[in-house]
Amino acid sequence: MSLVDSPRSAEPSADDARLIERFIERVWAEDGLADRTLEAYRRDLQQLSRWLGTRGRSLANAGREDLSAYHGSQPVSVRSMARRQSAFRRFYAQLARDEGKRDDPTLLMQRPRMPRSLPKALAEREIEALIVAPDLATPLGLRDRAMLELMYSSGLRVSELVDLPLSGLNPRQGVLRVTGKGGKDRLVPVGEEALAHVETYLREARPVLAKGHGQPAALFLSRRGDAMSRQMFWTLVKRYAVQVGIPAKRVSPHVLRHSFATHLLNHGADLRALQMLLGHSALSTTQIYTLVAKEGLKRLHAQHHPRG
Repeated sequence: MSLVDSPRSAEPSADDARLIERFIERVWAEDGLADRTLEAYRRDLQQLSRWLGTRGRSLANAGREDLSAYHGSQPVSVRSMARRQSAFRRFYAQLARDEGKRDDPTLLMQRPRMPRSLPKALAEREIEALIVAPDLATPLGLRDRAMLELMYSSGLRVSELVDLPLSGLNPRQGVLRVTGKGGKDRLVPVGEEALAHVETYLREARPVLAKGHGQPAALFLSRRGDAMSRQMFWTLVKRYAVQVGIPAKRVSPHVLRHSFATHLLNHGADLRALQMLLGHSALSTTQIYTLVAKEGLKRLHAQHHPRG
């Protein structure tokens, strides 16, 4: 019986539920994983537990054959399969440590081959058009221009941008203190143009948005006076992109971050320095942007070289 055929109302057994929550609490404490990742891990393990229950098994006594059969009965995308296997590997590695001699059923399982997708970056002229799109005659336009300038200037993740506290900006030194993945802090420089627009926003727009809402801690505020959300920022980026003629399908929530990295490399930036700016823990994560830059050069060559 597949998960689709099993009762949707079925819940993991009490023992399985206890093991899952212990695992979630442990990886949260040890690795500081994002809430979305933790929830995905919890959901994957709960689905596995329900499926095992239909076979008279549980998470604690499942073997490699059980996991293989489960994967075979649950067709999903390669990315979903990779995330699911990551959850299972971490769960059973922890269970093996806790219970001493217990065998880990995930040890010999083959990892799915992930397709290598390149980050989407816009051309410099497109970034320029996108950034200048907001109407500077309105408080929201001043805010949007400051956010776009800052994200492109500093290569921030969307979550880092909307979560920036007012205290995270040091305008005198021209730096941001950013809390990235895993709760790790880093200092990021801010360009003069971006800093000028942020200071204009702080002086002319933020007091209007914060009026009647006490002293909000977030740097960037919504029209309601509270912190911006990722979804809200994604919506406005899409709106401005369409406004300046950039197809919506070419715009992603991280398009400014990807463009920041690609354009820096195109202009000769050091890969190690870019790694620090982006807050990547591994250089291999940063290296994918060299492929984006190379693809851009190949397109340029093919377009303009007489023998391209």
